[in-house]
Amino acid sequence: MSGLFGVVSKKKDSCIDSLIYGTDYQAHMGSEYGGLAVLGNNSFARFIHRMSNANFRDKFFESIKNIEVHSGIGVISDLEEQPIYMKSKVGEFCIVTSGRIVNMEELAKEMMDAGICFSEFSKSHVNMTELVARIVSTGQTIQDGIKLMFGKIKGSCSLLILTREGIYAARDYFGRTALVLGQDSESFAICSETCGFANLGYRTIRDLNPGEILLISDTEVKVLEPGYKEKKICTFLWIYTGFPSSSYEGLNSEIVRERSGKLLAKRDKGIKADLVAGVPDSGLAHAIGYSMESGIPFRRPLVKYTPTYGRSYAPPSQHLRNLTARMKLIAIKEVIEGNSLILLEDSIVRGTQLKNFTVEKIWNCGAKEIHVRPACPPLMFPCTYCNSTRTNSELITRRAIREIEGSDIEDISEYLDPTTEKYAKMIEWIRKYLNITSLKYQTLEDMIEAIGLPEENLCTYCWNGKGNGCKGCKKTED
Repeated sequence: MSGLFGVVSKKKDSCIDSLIYGTDYQAHMGSEYGGLAVLGNNSFARFIHRMSNANFRDKFFESIKNIEVHSGIGVISDLEEQPIYMKSKVGEFCIVTSGRIVNMEELAKEMMDAGICFSEFSKSHVNMTELVARIVSTGQTIQDGIKLMFGKIKGSCSLLILTREGIYAARDYFGRTALVLGQDSESFAICSETCGFANLGYRTIRDLNPGEILLISDTEVKVLEPGYKEKKICTFLWIYTGFPSSSYEGLNSEIVRERSGKLLAKRDKGIKADLVAGVPDSGLAHAIGYSMESGIPFRRPLVKYTPTYGRSYAPPSQHLRNLTARMKLIAIKEVIEGNSLILLEDSIVRGTQLKNFTVEKIWNCGAKEIHVRPACPPLMFPCTYCNSTRTNSELITRRAIREIEGSDIEDISEYLDPTTEKYAKMIEWIRKYLNITSLKYQTLEDMIEAIGLPEENLCTYCWNGKGNGCKGCKKTED
């Protein structure tokens, strides 16, 4: 996943501060690369830096402080170096993208067979953003090229394209990733996360529709393609990946997480504990909601040392994920010792970090009991639309099923149903693996209720294998 930010000054004043700070507020969405592309004095400039052990602001202020910028786009990316600069029949442009294209290698081979070359590679694979740029360049116009891209890809892709006309903004065809339009007295802005607006003085205008294409100039925002009202927005934005102050479809992440915790507590009436805690940062609001509903005090037995340790699922290698998980959380023995804890976690993906770098730290500090309550149902399918998980083998649920069944099985329907014996066996296997006192997951129904949108507008593929297509869209994915 990536975080995107774009800005166009309405008064021809330099908008460099808004661009840098606005992009920096998207930093929780990626971990590997940061990039900016700007248009100033009628020429393009592009900057890309690795973000390991550094923050976006420090990396880019020196590079760009002396450039007068009237419009620009920025990105924080997990996997590929971007922005990409392209000079083509549709003109000069720079592009940033967010999402995941499942059929990327097929499309790249098709284009190479047609004589199109690629120059950018990400870990031996074609760079997704360059692939999108190449497809867009085959259109008669940029607008036409974006529509062609939507028609070719499987997966999801939202993008910003910087041109001399302004910034083209397009939200992915099914609305899985977010794009939000904002405005202040001097500029228009577009971003993935509304947390990029508040401290910069922007007011949120609206979310883009799935498949919508805008052209943002210094005088107006023109709707080129209206898109579709129905959507399949990623549910994880509210449960985990979104920043607490960010809102999607007008629904704030912090409030959704509090509601989620309350619903977990309502189904957990029989449990007794000394304190409720959340795994920082995204588990905290879930824990606050649980505490509010249960009356059990909320405390902080775990604290995150510094924001420079980002999300532990995001780094590309298991070694780096483990290192981040071990280093970022510090357990407070004085809070933990002799107490029974209810520990709220946003989700359990692989389970290794929760077991080895969270639960183990709490036991080592003298906890009496550890009751884990994930804020979403068991993750059963690898994400094919963003970058959370890539294969079945990464999921602790699939490991549990393999151990229970003796081999991998295709039909896992009984493991999806919380009322079945096989579901109970799977949860018990995970509980023993994690070495915890009890384990109880959020239900799919309660997670959807906490968000407050109809289920048909949410992508729930990770949990039930469904949600790959909008009824109102002309395109249905395989």
